[in-house]
Amino acid sequence: MASAEMQSQDRAASPRLTADRVREILIVDDHPLMCDALALTLKISFGLRNVRTARSLAAAQEQIRAQGAPDAVILDLNLPDAKGAEGLVTLRRQIPDVPITMISADLENAMISAAMAAGAQGYVSKSLGREALVDSLRRMWEGERVTPDSYQPDSVGEEDAARVELARRFASLTPQQMKILRLICQGKANKEISYELSIAEATVKTHITAIMSKINARRRTQAVLLANSVRLFEPA
Repeated sequence: MASAEMQSQDRAASPRLTADRVREILIVDDHPLMCDALALTLKISFGLRNVRTARSLAAAQEQIRAQGAPDAVILDLNLPDAKGAEGLVTLRRQIPDVPITMISADLENAMISAAMAAGAQGYVSKSLGREALVDSLRRMWEGERVTPDSYQPDSVGEEDAARVELARRFASLTPQQMKILRLICQGKANKEISYELSIAEATVKTHITAIMSKINARRRTQAVLLANSVRLFEPA
C-alpha cells in the first residue's frame, strides 16, 4: 500500500480537493459514542466510502503509516496522549496536505487562534447540530477556513504571523523531542525525563539542545513560555 508521503505527492499533483472528492475520513477521538455518531453522520451526509477511527494520537499515526493518508481528518482537541495543539502539530507534519478539522467543547479565543496558526483548516464545536456540522465540513473541504461564530481573533498582522512561524518551528521537532518538551513543560528535571523515557541523561541533554535550537529558545523557562503561547500542551 502507498505510504502517506506518496499519497501526499499524488494529492498535490491531482486537482484541488473539494467536498465531492472526499471519500475517506479519519476521526481521532477517544470517546466511542462521539466517534460512532460522527462516523454515521458523515457516512450518511457525504456518502463516504470509508470512515476510519482512532482513539489516540499514536493510534492515528500508526494507522496512517499502515493504511495511508485519508482525504481529511477530524481531530479531537484533547486526547489521552495529546492535549492542546500538540496533536494537530504532530499530524500536520505527517500529512501536510490533508485538511485537519479540530473539534472541541473548548471555544476559547486563544485555543482557536493557536489551532488555526498551527495549520487547522477549521475549528468546530462539539455542540454543533448535524446540519451545521455538515455545512462547516463541506466549506472546509472546499478550501474555506471555518471557525465558530463567537470567535474573535485576538491578534492580527505581525503577531499572527509570529504565531504561525512558532507553530512551524514546533512542527519541526521529532516525536522524541516533542515528548521531552512536554515533560519539560511539566517541570520534570533531566534525570526524571531520562527515567520516564528510558534513555540516558546525556541523550536527554542532546535532545534538549536540539529543541532549543529549533524553537529559538535560550532557556527551559523560555521554551515553556513559547509552548504555552501556542497552547501546545494543555493541562491534564
